[in-house]
Amino acid sequence: MANKGNIGVTTENIFPVIKKFLYSDHEIFLRELVSNAVDASQKLKTLSQSGEYSGNTDDIKVKVSVNKEAKTITVSDNGIGMTAEEVDKYINQIAFSGAGDFLDKYKDIANSIIGHFGLGFYSSFMVSEKVEIITKSYRDGAQAVRWECNGDPEYTLEETEKPEIGTDIILHIDDESAEFLEENRIKEMLDKYCKFLPVPIVFGKKKEWKDGKEQETAEDNIINNTNPAWKKKPADLKEDDYMKFYHELYPMNFEEPLFYIHLNVDYPFNLTGILYFPKIKSNLDVNKNKIQLYCNQVFVTDSVEGIVPEYLMLLHGVLDSPDIPLNVSRSYLQSDSNVKKISSHITKKVGDRLAEIFKNDRSEFEKKWDDIKLFIEFGMMSDEKFYEKAEKFALIKNTEGKYFTFEEYKKKIEPEQTDKDKQLVYLYATDVEDQYSYIQAAKGKGYDVLLMDGQLDIHFINFLEQKFGECHFVRVDSDIIDNLIRKEEKIESVLGANEQDDIKWAFQGVTPEDKRFYVVSDSMSPEDMPVVIVREEFMRRMKDMSAFSGGTNFYRDMPDDYKVIVNTNHPLIVGISKDLEKATADKRNEINAEADKLKAEKDALDEKMKQYKTEDEKPVEDKNRLDDLRKQINENDDKRRDLYKEYGKSQKIVSQLFDLALLANNLLKGESLSKFVERSVDLLKK
Repeated sequence: MANKGNIGVTTENIFPVIKKFLYSDHEIFLRELVSNAVDASQKLKTLSQSGEYSGNTDDIKVKVSVNKEAKTITVSDNGIGMTAEEVDKYINQIAFSGAGDFLDKYKDIANSIIGHFGLGFYSSFMVSEKVEIITKSYRDGAQAVRWECNGDPEYTLEETEKPEIGTDIILHIDDESAEFLEENRIKEMLDKYCKFLPVPIVFGKKKEWKDGKEQETAEDNIINNTNPAWKKKPADLKEDDYMKFYHELYPMNFEEPLFYIHLNVDYPFNLTGILYFPKIKSNLDVNKNKIQLYCNQVFVTDSVEGIVPEYLMLLHGVLDSPDIPLNVSRSYLQSDSNVKKISSHITKKVGDRLAEIFKNDRSEFEKKWDDIKLFIEFGMMSDEKFYEKAEKFALIKNTEGKYFTFEEYKKKIEPEQTDKDKQLVYLYATDVEDQYSYIQAAKGKGYDVLLMDGQLDIHFINFLEQKFGECHFVRVDSDIIDNLIRKEEKIESVLGANEQDDIKWAFQGVTPEDKRFYVVSDSMSPEDMPVVIVREEFMRRMKDMSAFSGGTNFYRDMPDDYKVIVNTNHPLIVGISKDLEKATADKRNEINAEADKLKAEKDALDEKMKQYKTEDEKPVEDKNRLDDLRKQINENDDKRRDLYKEYGKSQKIVSQLFDLALLANNLLKGESLSKFVERSVDLLKK
């Protein structure tokens, strides 16, 4: 006779809560039901090992089947089963957990009990209008029972017939969840959640192509690997085994990983897993969410923030810990002490493994450095403990492709690249081809140049300046080389102060009118270039960092400014200066005479004003005349500057030298480039 009753809950609204809030993702129901079935199977094996069950456990498996016409999904196992009393306790009383009671009794020999039987089962009502349980206990003489519930607290429990021990869960799928009656949908979910469960999971029969069509065979289609690589001892695995497992995890990734780390911890927490270093060079986000988290071989999530430090989220692989619950939440991860210990341990193991590879085979480590440096730099900036480990094996590369540890490189450049203020100057380039001439100028002085072309390098430079102390990094094209590493000696200029000022304005005349270029003069070596264009370190670095950050930013949105440096010791510049003096002599003398006249009158008025004690005592007409004189002096200065600018514009050699400097910086384009080519031909004709 059937028994009826109400499920032991304290609210009539338990099912809406389950549907909407207990599980955020409805497809979780299949994971929960299959996990419970695996639990039941594992329990029977445990009882067999303890001598409490004498039946055969060799053919234990879990079957999942779909009947689209009947609108049902069935999850069956031949595990421990349940009596009517156990159904009442573990199904009708939601607060109890069958796995918990079982572990209390068999904690010494229990083999990977996954679930919290009862609560997980009720996830089935997220997709079902009715659920049936047909179960028979392993106990001698046990009577099979059938439980049924329509998605409200009322249930029916009655005796039934079932030839074999075990449990069938039959879900009558509601109309809103019809997608789960598609075979491919179930296959996708099984592959996601059940791929590595420790008990064979059967989903239909294997298929093969025969007579031009796909046909079922008599062989069960087992969808999971019951003994994945991370559950094995490292000593039992070879290099090929790790590579095969990587491609089992990521069948669409055809590149081999660079390194791997096998985790196997049983105290003070339980953690197994394998982490792989993939090749990553550019996009920080493209390969995130590739670490899969498992709880006793049941897939939990691939969003492992909180368990794995952020900089290691770029790794691939598997983590498995029974200390992390199946229904993991972000708040749980942030507060749980075991999770924090696991995170610290992973950081330590990654650091130890990289240090080991560096020590045992440095040449191989160097070959792979460009592919892993993103991890290392991100980690060193994010985690002080990781920095302490990594600073011994972290590498920097120069423009010749040679690798150095931090300490090795410091010793290499210290003798030559220490400036007059005892600061060590690290020169770097971001593009060997674009900055070739600047790199060569540095090498000509006996200096070495680093190549910092990685995605994080501009931020890493700032970080290293703080860590190293008494040093600074400067890009090799941010000034002339003598200004980048200032020594005590300074080359004297061939041109006098006035001549330097005049030649500066001549070149200002050929710069674009958008005011992005400002001209200065400097006394460089006669062998250096006559005109050099640079972008100063601070502003360029701020703009580069802003560009990486995205969004609106003060520095990033500012226009680029360029400094044009005229070498006042170069023979061409000296020659232009002499020609400038000759060509502008008459007009310049006229302007200078006017300047002398205005200055004399102003000086006399300034002297006169000294006799007055207060501003109010000064005659208004004298004050007005002073203002007028200042304005005329400024206008006269502008005339002189315009004279030199016009001269610069009229001289092909001035435009040619400026355009050559633009060309060296890839700044000469469009119409300006076309004019440069035409002018070059004209100059060659002469």
